Amino acid sequence: MSISQFIEEKSRQLCFYLRAFWQGSLEYKELNFFFWDTLEEWSLYRSDDLEPGSHKERVFWHLLHQIHYWREDQLISDTVLKEELVNCVAYLRGESVYPMDCIGLRP
Repeated sequence: MSISQFIEEKSRQLCFYLRAFWQGSLEYKELNFFFWDTLEEWSLYRSDDLEPGSHKERVFWHLLHQIHYWREDQLISDTVLKEELVNCVAYLRGESVYPMDCIGLRP
């Protein structure tokens, strides 16, 4: 599996989990489990680090970091933060242009 395939698969999952969390059908702890599971899977994943990161990959890592960094209540009620995250989700889903304020890096 290439890095781009990994990012594509995990991006779909991340968008699904985050949207379900915002809709109230997924608990925060499940979102947090996804964060740790993704990092664990990435740590086992060996790839050619020479493959450059794409815009999609940067947005993915940025969004993954944000869901772990901010508290549950902030992810739900901070309107500025939520707007940023919604823009990231829209980009990962192919529904929006690249959000310029995403600076995610590979762990």
